[in-house]
Amino acid sequence: MPGVDVHQHLWSTPFTEALRARTEFPYLRGWTLHLEGEPPYEVDPADHDADRRAALARADGLDRALVSLSTPLGIEWLPPDEARPLLDAYHRGAAALPAPFGAWAAANVHTVDADAVAADLDLGFAGLQLPASALTDPAGYERCAPLLSLLEERGLPLFLHPGPAPAVPGVPAWWAALVPYAQQMHAAWFAFRAFGRPRHPHLRICFAMLAGLAPLHGERLSARGGGRGEIDPAAFVETSSYGPRAADAAVRALGVDVVVHGTDRPYAGPRDLGLGEAAAHAFRVANPYRLLTGKERSNAA
Repeated sequence: MPGVDVHQHLWSTPFTEALRARTEFPYLRGWTLHLEGEPPYEVDPADHDADRRAALARADGLDRALVSLSTPLGIEWLPPDEARPLLDAYHRGAAALPAPFGAWAAANVHTVDADAVAADLDLGFAGLQLPASALTDPAGYERCAPLLSLLEERGLPLFLHPGPAPAVPGVPAWWAALVPYAQQMHAAWFAFRAFGRPRHPHLRICFAMLAGLAPLHGERLSARGGGRGEIDPAAFVETSSYGPRAADAAVRALGVDVVVHGTDRPYAGPRDLGLGEAAAHAFRVANPYRLLTGKERSNAA
């Protein structure tokens, strides 16, 4: 069953060279990543070997794997003169990755430039990724409105990814993934419902990591006067970092038609979600097709 993975990370040579050229956070020295407020992190070069990763994607049964910028690096929040060289290197490298890779475009949210994003999308990217932290309140939707309107005009989707996380001294290594990342996705889910959907009625959107399990709070939303938890057929969630219990709960809360397959490779691999062949086909084939095209996938597609 060939399918789609909407969430992978793969650093190309132009991108790693751009990180090595920097003298301020974020930067690379060899394969050691330096981020503000975090200890140096040793990156495994094999994780960013394009040919090796392409072979892994094919072994996973994928005919498309979408790469995204590593949002926890904080590149999107840098001033434009710092962000642009990194964004250009990311786009140049991602556009040249071998099959089965595609990619999400990325954008500066410090100073929004819709014309620059339009030019990047012209290179054939699947849609646009933004940091979830950019869209957690009305001010974020005001600032990013030109980018979201551009996606609506072009019929392209938005992918929301967590990060960066604020530095907290003395916490365990798993803290960022379990606390600020989940909090960002939770806030982004409800901010989209409150501020995003009314403003952008035709936008297709996908939330990483099951939106931090925010959809499971539908009963509380209803109890607090937020509506009856109606399902938005153009608001998708992807499965990275979660297994069978969380995926089953998301399906019970949202239905099977808005859950899509994502792994977050190289940080995690595919999981058997144990929900049966029909659900696996929906997550890997039918639902990603609707997310990316806005259309139902025919048997001939």
